[in-house]
Amino acid sequence: MAAVLHLLKGGDTTLALATIEAQRAAGDRVTVAVLHGAPPPALPPGVAVHHVPADLSYDALLELIFASDQVTTW
Repeated sequence: MAAVLHLLKGGDTTLALATIEAQRAAGDRVTVAVLHGAPPPALPPGVAVHHVPADLSYDALLELIFASDQVTTW
């Protein structure tokens, strides 16, 4: 089980949501960080969501990036 982090900057999230769902279904631990100004997408259950910087500081985001096995920016 991989720890996967997706950073959402805004824009079209269709591919991101499909990827997130596939990773979650495969048993990966999926976390999404919604960056400042990006609209929060409708995510599947079991996906951890953090809004930067509202509930996750940039320092904590950096720690999360280094703790993840895979990081994808959308």
